[in-house]
Parts: sequence; C-alpha cells; structure tokens
Amino acid sequence: QVPLGESGGGLVQTGGSLRLSCAASGRAFSSDTMGWFRQAPGKEREFVAAINWKNGFVWYGDSVKGRFAASRDNAKNTVYLQMNSLKPEDTALYYCISVVPRGSKWAPLPNANWGQGTQVTVSS
Repeated sequence: QVPLGESGGGLVQTGGSLRLSCAASGRAFSSDTMGWFRQAPGKEREFVAAINWKNGFVWYGDSVKGRFAASRDNAKNTVYLQMNSLKPEDTALYYCISVVPRGSKWAPLPNANWGQGTQVTVSS
C-alpha cells in the first residue's frame, strides 16, 4: 500500500487523545506493513507503531506502548493510530509510510516517499 497522506493531528492537552488516519492507495503494492514514525524538532525520527495489512499484527515503540493503538480498515485502505494519555513529549510531526523489517526493527521501505505528516502538539 502506498500512503496518500496523514490527517488527524492537532493541539491537545496532556492526558488527551487524538486519532490519526493514513489513507493508502491499493494500486501499487509496496509492503504488507504500514508504519508510523514521528519526528520532533531537533530530534531523530522515532518509530511509533506498525501494523500488518493482512493479519493485523501490530508492533509499538517502547515510548508509546500501552497508550497508542494501531488499527486498519482494509475496505477503506486506511490505517489509524489512536493516541491516548498524550504527553508533551509526544509532540511531533507524525508520518505513515510502508515499512520492512530490518533486524528486530521496522524501517521505511527504501525509496518510499514521505508525506507531509500531521502535526501533534500536546500542551502541558
């Protein structure tokens, strides 16, 4: 699936929730798994979550386990990231992209295009 764009970001208070969406095109098969990454200003890009389109298996980064939940709707070619108990350190630009396994981690599919991302800002 090729991501078409992220949406759903916004400004929320600490402890609040947001749901991000990522629509994908089914016309070009690229990877079975869609990943979410985030990047805050001055920080390295961080893996957030990944979900397999076929079986729904999910993986999470350590910093979001127990708070975030990835899901998908195959009929709509869309993946979601439900973010609960948000913290100021969750503030970042969030992206979705096809991913492939690299060792014990998930990495962006080589040559995949990053979208514009959706900004999540959590106020303290």
